[in-house]
Formats: sequence, C-alpha cells, structure tokens
Amino acid sequence: MTKTITASLALLVCTTAVALGQSQSSNLERLSNFKTTGTTEFTEIEQGGAKAEAISRTLEKIKLPEGFKISLYAIVPDARHMAVGPQGVVTFVGTRKTKVWAVTDRDKDRVADEVKDFAPSLAMVIPNGPCFSPEGVLYIVEQNRVLSYPAAEFFYEGPDVAAFEVVKEGELIPTGEASYNHTARVCRIGPDGKLYISLGQPFNVPAPDKLKLYKEHGIGGIIRMNQDGSDREVYTYGIRNSVGHDFNPANGELWFTDNQVDGMGDTIPPGEINRQTKPKQNFGFPWYGGGSVRTVEYKDQEVPADVVMPAVEMDAHAADLGMIFYTGRQFPEKYRGGIFSAQHGSWNRTTPVGARVMFTAVNEDGAPGRTEVFAEGWLDENGEYLGRPVDIAQLRDGSLLVSDDLAGAIYRISYEQ
Repeated sequence: MTKTITASLALLVCTTAVALGQSQSSNLERLSNFKTTGTTEFTEIEQGGAKAEAISRTLEKIKLPEGFKISLYAIVPDARHMAVGPQGVVTFVGTRKTKVWAVTDRDKDRVADEVKDFAPSLAMVIPNGPCFSPEGVLYIVEQNRVLSYPAAEFFYEGPDVAAFEVVKEGELIPTGEASYNHTARVCRIGPDGKLYISLGQPFNVPAPDKLKLYKEHGIGGIIRMNQDGSDREVYTYGIRNSVGHDFNPANGELWFTDNQVDGMGDTIPPGEINRQTKPKQNFGFPWYGGGSVRTVEYKDQEVPADVVMPAVEMDAHAADLGMIFYTGRQFPEKYRGGIFSAQHGSWNRTTPVGARVMFTAVNEDGAPGRTEVFAEGWLDENGEYLGRPVDIAQLRDGSLLVSDDLAGAIYRISYEQ
C-alpha cells in the first residue's frame, strides 16, 4: 500500500513539474515575441510597520567609521545579489528561492516606496544573480539558465516583460551536476562587453574523477560569453564557490571572492579575495582549500605549476560573498577605487565570525592594500546573528546598498561631512 501511494505521489509530482515546465516554456516564448501571458497579479511587500521598526532597532547597533550612517532602505524577503538600473529607476534583487524583486524609490528620498516581484509570469529557480549591461539590459542567472530582459527598467511596471534565452534551461551546467549546494550564481558584464558568470562546484571537495568534466564546463570557475550566449569559454579555473566578482575600473582586472573548504577547523583555511590579471588563470582549488592550506583529499597530489595565490586572505569561514569596486564620490578619498565586500558569517564554526562589511584598499599599481572592518554589529555578543550581509551595490549618488537575506532587508550606508 505504501509503495503504491509513494509511486502515485511521485507520478503526480512528475506530471505537475512537466505541466509547469510546459506552461513556463509557453510563457517565455510569448514574452520573447512580445505577447501577453494573462498574468495580472504581483506580490507586493509592505514597507514600514513593526518589521521595519525592528530592523531599524538592529541598525542602531551597527558600528561604522565616523561620518557614516546606516538606515533601512527596503524590506525585501530573502534579499541576495543586487543590480542597480543604469537609469537609477529600479534596483533588482535576486534570491535563492523563486523570485526576483523590483525595488523602487519613486520620490528619491533614499527609502524604497515599492517592492514587488519582477516578471511574475515566469517561474524562476534560484535567480540569485542579476546584473546590468551599460546599455540597460538586465541579465538574471538562475541555477541552470540565463535570461535577458532588454528593457527591464521600463517593463517592470507590468507583469509581462520582454524576456529572451541567453543560456537555455539545463545548458549552463550538465543537468547531472545540478545540485542544491553552491548554486547561487553571480554575473557581471566585463570591460570587453562579455557576460561573466561564476559556477560554484557542488561538493566540499570534489572527487578526482569529476575534475575533467568540471574543467571542461567551468564548474568551479568563471565562464564568459557574448551577451547573446555565443562563444562560451572558461575564463577562470581553480575556484571552489565564488559568489561575488567585479572588475577594477582602473585597469579592467577581474577580482572575486571565494569560499574555502569546510571541516578543517575554526581557523583554517582562510577565505579569499582573488585578483585575475589574464585569462585562464588557475587559483588552486581543490589542491588548496583556501590560501596555502592543502586539502586532505589532494595533499599527496602535485599542485599545478601555474597556481595563482589569493590577493587577500580573509578570516576563515566568514563566508565572503558579494563585492564591488567603489566608484562614487560621496565617500572620503580613502575609499575611492577600493573594494567593499560582504561577509555572510560562518555556519559551522565553534565561535561564529563575519556578518559584516569589509573594505580593502587597492593601490595605484592595482595591488591590494590594507583590509579592515567597515561595518559590523550583525553578530551580537551572544553569537546570535541579527542579520547576514550578502551583497554590496552602489546607488548613483555614491551611497551603498547592503542586502541581508536573514533579516530580509536592504540597508543604505551614506556619508555626511
């Protein structure tokens, strides 16, 4: 009897999934041809109220350098990586669930007036990574698909948006390698106009028989392609799980965070911020678990001769995620051209560490300078997380946005002389 029920449930789930997939494929086809789907409803998130008051009380505990202040910008459930529209109209916020949120500050008081789901007629799977091209095309990288939205800042007002496939479902990585682990993708448009996408590998440390396949597809690396999806190639090798990258506007070099191997102790291996100076460089994983710490699984294997070591070593297990080069003029001179990065906080460390925003100076020669804590206080004296920063984005006025997927919020950090 139990087997019959289980088989029936499995058939129902499979049938439902197929039907949903067909419906979504039909919706995408209609949107690609500028047709309506019949969708009429949005999910809108209330701003203000008791939740906003509670978050604001937490922000009173955040420590910042003198002259800076932090405030609640928007309540955004599961807020992850952000893309600020080139027109300054709307900020798109990804999640590790099924929605992307459109966040709008209509009266320009630097507090969001409206938060609603973007493209509700399309089902999304872990749409963590939005990014914009300079021309205003929004790209959203999901678990195993990439879509483009050529006029997202203007179509977002309605439930139907112009949407096109850049990488079809199931073709970003082989479907057999799809996993629940390390599937939060991020993207950027590089100085060369190409689309760069990070592909975390699904294991703590992969078995040797996976390495050839992963190298071929760029799993555990960063791939790049033309904005239409053509001419795909692996640009970066030897990464465990990068969930943040950006290009230095001074010289076009790619920098990225990387999360180190778990289960090796509280103090090793270190987290990483890496600097890539040319294509095809190898950053050492899985031979190294972080920094120069060898993994147990590969400790007896010869390390490739071309491995590039981290530009900056961060605290072990602080979970360095989103990062951005600061190009604004609102902040003091010392911050201009440097890197702001978010530490999500440790999940398996005896004494938690992280849950803060870091700053790393970058010298005129492109090399890293000093790294320091910029904003902290989301991890209290009891080791309890009051928030977990994920990503950093910059508004047109030079202030910063910080996303927090625990509190379900976006904060704004500004500077006043």
